[in-house]
Amino acid sequence: MAMKTKQNKKRPAAEIIFSIEESPEGGFEAHALGHSIFTQADTREELRAMVQDAVRCHFDDADRPHVIRLHWVKDEVLPA
Repeated sequence: MAMKTKQNKKRPAAEIIFSIEESPEGGFEAHALGHSIFTQADTREELRAMVQDAVRCHFDDADRPHVIRLHWVKDEVLPA
């Protein structure tokens, strides 16, 4: 009698998180946490589109996360 086993199908991550910082040269830089994905753009709107495009290029349809979370990082320096 053959025994049926469940195949371990890899489920896509629910979300992918990008850390966004202002670039010293102007514009914005984004890198994905836990993945080798990096992109940059001059405006916030352009960056959002570039991040979506980078995620589509990096993942196959079946493995693509359902949500992209952008974590905007802004350092503020105050005099002591």
